[in-house]
Amino acid sequence: MWVTGMELSPFAVMGIIILVYLLLGCVFESMSMLLLTVPIFFPLVQSLGFDLIWFGILVVVVTEISLITPPVGMNVFVLSGVIKDISTKTIFRGIVPFWVADMVRLALIAFIPAISLALPHWLYA
Repeated sequence: MWVTGMELSPFAVMGIIILVYLLLGCVFESMSMLLLTVPIFFPLVQSLGFDLIWFGILVVVVTEISLITPPVGMNVFVLSGVIKDISTKTIFRGIVPFWVADMVRLALIAFIPAISLALPHWLYA
């Protein structure tokens, strides 16, 4: 494959995939993002030797984070449309602590796959 020929480490490729999801989340909603990217990223992640259940969990987490990521977080604009009394800027300021906590959670899941794989392994052991 083209990406495997670039001689990047597998975790660097995963970092790029996460960045792509964060950027796409600024302009797409989650279903469109998943339908456009999973057919491309799934074989790549499989060829890099990552656990596919872990990749699925990671994609769901990063997709949901991307929907509140400034500057164009789709969920923020939906909330802004529902609550007319509060400005979009105020909503973005209000979600910052949650966004930071989500990024920490994403880093933990990305760097310590056993966290997200514990329950599936217990269920199928």
